[in-house]
Amino acid sequence: MNNKVVQNVQLLLPDRIVPSATVWIRDGKIERVEPEYHSAVEDQYERIDGRGQWLIPGMIDVHIHGANGLDMMDGTEASIQEVSHACAATGCTSFLATSVSSTMEDLLNMIRSVKRVIGQEAGAKIAGIHLEGPYLNPKRKGMQNEKYLRHPNMDEMQEIFQEAGSLIKMVTIAPELPGGMELISFLKEQRVVIAVAHSDATYEEAKQAFAAGASHVTHCFNGMRPIHHRDPGLIVAAFEEHHVSLQAIVDQVHLHPAIIRLMHRLKGPEGMVLITDALQAMGMGDGNYVFGGHHVTVSEGIARLEDGTLASSTVTMNEALRLTVDTGISLTDAVHMGSTTPANILGLRDKGKIEPGYDADLVLLDEQFQVVWTMIAGKRIG
Repeated sequence: MNNKVVQNVQLLLPDRIVPSATVWIRDGKIERVEPEYHSAVEDQYERIDGRGQWLIPGMIDVHIHGANGLDMMDGTEASIQEVSHACAATGCTSFLATSVSSTMEDLLNMIRSVKRVIGQEAGAKIAGIHLEGPYLNPKRKGMQNEKYLRHPNMDEMQEIFQEAGSLIKMVTIAPELPGGMELISFLKEQRVVIAVAHSDATYEEAKQAFAAGASHVTHCFNGMRPIHHRDPGLIVAAFEEHHVSLQAIVDQVHLHPAIIRLMHRLKGPEGMVLITDALQAMGMGDGNYVFGGHHVTVSEGIARLEDGTLASSTVTMNEALRLTVDTGISLTDAVHMGSTTPANILGLRDKGKIEPGYDADLVLLDEQFQVVWTMIAGKRIG
C-alpha cells in the first residue's frame, strides 16, 4: 500500500518534540502532520503504530567509505549496495559515496560503480559522490596514503567530471597546495561543496579559500593544522566565517566532548554536520582490514594504522546521534545536525524535515537510539 499513517510517535521537529503525533504519507511524500493521535483512519491508509517512540527525519551521511566488510573503492556494485543497506539499517536514508586518495583508475572505477547502482539502491539512496582527495597535504595526511597524494591537476579533475558529471557533490582539498585556488574556482563553477581538510593551511590561507568559495570543513580538528594562540590556522578561520559548516565525527575517539560542545556553541545546529567517516569495519567488529592501501587494525571499535594513526571510524549514524546527546546537546539539535543540516548543505530540498511535501524518509528510534525501522520514500526497510 502506497499510503500510510504513522501514529503514536514522539515527533522530532527542529524546535520541539511533539509527544503523540500522526504523520500521513501518500505516494512516498509526507501528506500532512498532525500533533495528536487519530483513532479513525481511512481504509486506503496502512496504519503503523510507533508505540510512543521517536520519529526523526532520515539522516544523511555526507562522508562514508564502507561498511559490513566492503569498501566502496573496491569498484564493485556489491560494495556500493552493501553500504546502502548498512546505512538504512542504522538510520541513514541518503549518503555520499566517499573516495580516498588513489590512482585515477581506481577512482574512475569507483565512480562507474556508483553510476551503475544509483536508482537501484538496496537501502539508503546515493545523493552523490564525495571526493576526499587526492589533492591533500602529505604533512596532514592522516590515514590517506601518501603515495597517491598530489597537487591539484586541472586536466585530471576535468577527466573526473567528464566521468561523474553532476554526481560530484563535495570535494575535500588542501587549498594551500600549488593550484589550490584555481581548483576552488573550477569547483565553484561546478556548484560543488568545497571542503577543506588534510591541510596545513594557515589562518590567512584558509581565509582566502573561504572567501573564494570553500564552505565546509571535513572531519573538523582531524587532519589539519591545530589551533595555536599565535597560529590559529584553518579551524579558527572556519569558526569566524558564518557560511562555513563543520563535519564532526562523534565517536568518543576523534573529538573530546568539550570540543563537540564548542563547535555546537559557535556554529549552532545549522553549521554542524554529523558524519561517520566509516570504513568497511563498520558493522563488522574488531579485526584486520585493508583501507586506502594501508593495513588497518580495529581494536575495541577504534581503527588505527600500524603507526597508531586513526584510520576513519566504525561509528554509525544512530550511534553518533546518541553520543552527541550524551555530550549535553539537545536531541532536537542533534537530529538537526544529522538530517536537516546535511540536506541543506547538499541542496536536497525535499529531505531533512518531517513536513508536508517532503520525502517520506523517516526513522523510528527507541529510547536506546536503536533503529526500529527505516522508511525511504514511504517504503519501510526493516
